[in-house]
Amino acid sequence: MEPTLLQTDVEVLTEAINYTWILVATFLIFFMHAGFAMLEAGQVRSKNVANQLTKNLLTWSVGVTVFFLVGVGVEGLVAGSGFEPAFAGDATSWIDWLYGAVFAMTAATIVSGAVAGRAKLRAYVTYTFLLAAVIYPVVTGLTWAGGHIETLVGTPFADFAGGMIVHGMGGIAGLTAAWVLGPRMDRYNEDGSVNVIPGHSLTFAVLGTLILAFGWYGFNVGTSAIMVEGAFLGDQLGRVAMATTVSMACGAMGAGLVAWAKTGKVDTLYVANGLLAGLVGITAIPDTVAWWGAFVVGGLAGAQLPIVFEFVERTLKIDDVCAVFPVHGSAGVLGTLLFPFVAAPGVVDSVADAFLAQLTGVVLITAWTVGATGLVWFAFKAAGQARVTPEHERDGLDVSEHGVDTYPEFGQPDVATDGGSSTIIRADGGTPNSGEIKMVTAIVRPDRLGAVKQSLAEAGAPSLTVTNVSGRGSQPAKKGQWRGEEYTVDLHQKVKIECVVADIPADEVVDAIREGANTGEPGDGKIFVTPVERAVQIRTGKTGTDAV
Repeated sequence: MEPTLLQTDVEVLTEAINYTWILVATFLIFFMHAGFAMLEAGQVRSKNVANQLTKNLLTWSVGVTVFFLVGVGVEGLVAGSGFEPAFAGDATSWIDWLYGAVFAMTAATIVSGAVAGRAKLRAYVTYTFLLAAVIYPVVTGLTWAGGHIETLVGTPFADFAGGMIVHGMGGIAGLTAAWVLGPRMDRYNEDGSVNVIPGHSLTFAVLGTLILAFGWYGFNVGTSAIMVEGAFLGDQLGRVAMATTVSMACGAMGAGLVAWAKTGKVDTLYVANGLLAGLVGITAIPDTVAWWGAFVVGGLAGAQLPIVFEFVERTLKIDDVCAVFPVHGSAGVLGTLLFPFVAAPGVVDSVADAFLAQLTGVVLITAWTVGATGLVWFAFKAAGQARVTPEHERDGLDVSEHGVDTYPEFGQPDVATDGGSSTIIRADGGTPNSGEIKMVTAIVRPDRLGAVKQSLAEAGAPSLTVTNVSGRGSQPAKKGQWRGEEYTVDLHQKVKIECVVADIPADEVVDAIREGANTGEPGDGKIFVTPVERAVQIRTGKTGTDAV
């Protein structure tokens, strides 16, 4: 049986493989939105989680359609090829639109983390519209699509996968928007001192970080084609994969080391944010960096994170909730400017010329981003549409902007799974408590609620009211840490149990509560007994002991 050679045009095969590769990378980058959603949700307070998730969903939904209808055309106009929106192209060109859209939406969603907790949803969505339609396309029109920086200075601007064009631009836009909006309520005291406002879930933040790191391989490695004229680009793919991984790892270590040097502790959130900063730092240059340069860029990008965050927080007094500027902005600028100094041998002919091109690109992108973003948010602010009211900010944006409660169980007593008895025990008459009605009030640990309910039921006092409260007594305050900053928690979470008794001796109820709540440790709580002047049963109108 004679073998038959596969007769396939090399150009067609190359194009098919590359477009398939681009779509796979596109889907990976799209999945990064799940990472952004978890990362940001973890770093905001529980009352603002639904708002943050909604903003991430609408960032994609609004932005990607606007980029299709307008943004691609604006990019072409700035690049010099004319205004031709994506819908005017053929079906194959829509792959290029989708690939560009996931980059554009990454820049957009970065901003949501900076303005968390106080921006009106309508303002943020409108800004996303304008970013996808004009602000981001102008940046890509000047750089990737148009190459105007090379025309200006004579040397190409190197940004392989968007370290400055996407992440640097997004981080700078977020910082600008946060500056215009002003800090969250209670973030700063009158004397300028800073109050730490911890996020509600470190677990979500770390999960989001790892999802983003996974998607980043699509961002960096996926930016490289697989084949050119039938030749496999193994050298470039290998270098990009190596640099992305090494820089990611060094970013986490660099941030952790600086946090440890500053506070004596390795802060988990700084390690997570540093991992992302290392990724951002290398994103502009993973195709040209020397192997040792990946260590340098990642380590410096991570190390600058705690320092820049503290500068933004304490010196500039800008409330960047999710640290988007030190993670994306300054790290993106750093990696972009380091290009000529960490490039592999033979890549750069003139360090001075290459640095001038990089610096020009950074300055142009920064100036345009700050100017355009500042103009939009100042317009919102002047119209009174930038920020929610103080009342809504206190209540949380989940309720005020969406009418939902992300964690409806919070603040409600757990009555279904704490092991309490459902047996109704009848009182046996008599006149305990000298014929008076007594209110027994106890403040106990939340985890002892089930045992207290059981003890009360066995004592014949199954009726009670339970409220989640916070307060302080003799229990010592606790110390917490958020992004390397220590804060004090002196209001402890407790459960208040109220039990009104008439037929049952109050002393027996007190003994039952004490038996169920006692752990032998400070903070077990206290019990108070007070007389009840009058009791009325709403349904029957009975009063006194008959009402109880």
